[in-house]
Amino acid sequence: MTVVLLILSVITGVFLGKHFGKKEKLAKNLLVLSAGFLITICLNEVFPQVYTSEVGSSLGIFVIAGVLLQMILEALTKGFEHGHFHHHSENNILPMALMVGLFIHAFIEGIPLANEKEQLSPYLLGIVFHNLPISFILGAFLFNRKNESKNSHYPSILIVALFALASPMGMLLGNYFNPNLQPYFLAIVGGIFLHISSVIIFESNKNHNIDWVKIGLVILGVSLALIMHLFHHHPAAGHSH
Repeated sequence: MTVVLLILSVITGVFLGKHFGKKEKLAKNLLVLSAGFLITICLNEVFPQVYTSEVGSSLGIFVIAGVLLQMILEALTKGFEHGHFHHHSENNILPMALMVGLFIHAFIEGIPLANEKEQLSPYLLGIVFHNLPISFILGAFLFNRKNESKNSHYPSILIVALFALASPMGMLLGNYFNPNLQPYFLAIVGGIFLHISSVIIFESNKNHNIDWVKIGLVILGVSLALIMHLFHHHPAAGHSH
């Protein structure tokens, strides 16, 4: 179920991006909505698990490491994670660099899934919700390039396949790690989530004008995540291992 959701989130986003990729406003709105959802999952689900663990007090450095790691990865992806559409018409982004950056990003996010006890955990849905707009932009970039020939779709399909399989592969590897390392991986992913969601929310606020649509989308994303948090059963609350 987890693997199916992860793969479907990428395929669905790429399909929408391929056919509606010229609607940049739609992608931006999806990104802002997902950012509100993601930052709420991060603060209400990921960080509590990190800081209530036995080693929680020493994990701040791993959160910072996650932020720095995402900044490094964005040198490869050129900001695909937070919607830099302007690179579609430029030649300064290499498909190989994009593939490597997105793969590492998704692979690391998949590792903590190995120790998630519920099939539809908030952490999993946070990744799924985040995958949709990224995949939308990826599909728009890969399949709507003006100078792309029929044969060049094959590398594009390879990039999509690797991105779709990255998180499941990370989850597979996570089964081989000691479960006691879970807080460390969650701390790193928490840093990644925090960086991406905050950049999406604040970067698009041009000239510090009030954008009521963006504010509304953030509130909607936060509300969806809070509703999920309120109705989500937390079996490990009150005791750490």
